[in-house]
Amino acid sequence: MSASLASRPAEVGSLLQPSPKGQDLRNRVRAFLEQHVVPAREIFEEQVAKDRWGAPPIADELRAKAKAAGLWNLFLPEVSGLSVLDYAFIAEETGRYMPLGPEAFNCQAPDTGNMETIHLYGTPEQKKAWLEPLLEGKIKSCFAMTEPDVASSDATNMECSIVRDGNQYVINGKKWWTSGAGHPNCKLAVLMGRTGDSSTPRHRQHSMILVPMDAPGVKVVRALTVFGYDDAPHGHCEVHFTNVRVPVSNILLGEGRGFEIAQGRLGPGRIHHCLRLIGMAEQALEAMCERAAKRRPFGKRIIEQEVVQHDIAEARMAIEQARLLVLKAAHMIDTVGTKKARKEIAMIKIIAPRMAVKVIDRAIQVHGGAGVCQDFSLAGMYAGARSIQIADGPDEVHLTAVAKMEIMDQLKKAKM
Repeated sequence: MSASLASRPAEVGSLLQPSPKGQDLRNRVRAFLEQHVVPAREIFEEQVAKDRWGAPPIADELRAKAKAAGLWNLFLPEVSGLSVLDYAFIAEETGRYMPLGPEAFNCQAPDTGNMETIHLYGTPEQKKAWLEPLLEGKIKSCFAMTEPDVASSDATNMECSIVRDGNQYVINGKKWWTSGAGHPNCKLAVLMGRTGDSSTPRHRQHSMILVPMDAPGVKVVRALTVFGYDDAPHGHCEVHFTNVRVPVSNILLGEGRGFEIAQGRLGPGRIHHCLRLIGMAEQALEAMCERAAKRRPFGKRIIEQEVVQHDIAEARMAIEQARLLVLKAAHMIDTVGTKKARKEIAMIKIIAPRMAVKVIDRAIQVHGGAGVCQDFSLAGMYAGARSIQIADGPDEVHLTAVAKMEIMDQLKKAKM
């Protein structure tokens, strides 16, 4: 029942369309996914099962093919020539085939966010040492922010210390949910920690610093599971930093600039996450319809049951609504900048995962027992989508932010 990726037309009549270059690359990405990524998924799973924390050869083969085809680093406008809106459409296509979809094109998180961060805020020396090998796909990276011992939904609580000692910084602390730290090619952590004290304004107390993963004192303690999934070989790890010393030159932008950097990297990254979730939801809806058309309990096909038809309708409407809001946010980043798009960026972080969780849940229900087992990808999809409602700030934090911005806009409009 599923239409060919390469044959699916662009959305006719959409208010927001990619540029001609963006549409061309989108079509090429679709074709690459169907020709190379789809057949490789089973091989990838077999290779990971044999060596969970090794580098699957099939992933490297896909990356080499994509790089040779010019489908590489598409997420970074300065490299690809694409707008944020252009890449948004591509991110949706890759989201249909997680995790290999983004991985094939060197567009996987958290590497994309880390590359954007170093590109925007790194010194020439930092770019030479870390950005270039990341862009070339020679190494991977992780992002160390969340901590197990504090309520990290309030990022000002972070206690990991970054203390200057002569021409070095000494780092001490525990991080967890450090995504990407499990991969054997992970060579760099972008770490956020405390450089200021209580006398410093709260949002000037933290900094970001580049930490080589092979520095003495860096220890990957364990891989955390998401509803039982370890997401190997990528991994979401607990990492301890004990008297880790790095050069002063590894600080990003300067002491106390951590939150400034965090805000700068969030906009495009959230667009990528949300469109990948929409791609995932599209895949779940296709699977739901296909399963419902084939199974026949109580004398008629599941797809003929009105309650299932309503689920299908609700899923289509929710996907379309979420996509339009995310594309609007992407368009605003391109046209007015991340700062003026803050409310829309916060809204999509709530809307997209909420929608994906609901669509995937209904697809699981239609599949019955098959939906929660390893024979289908729906359970893994659900785990990934549900965790995004907590990752990068829980929904409640973003709801509060949206409310404050909306109230401010309304009071300003009313001149109150």
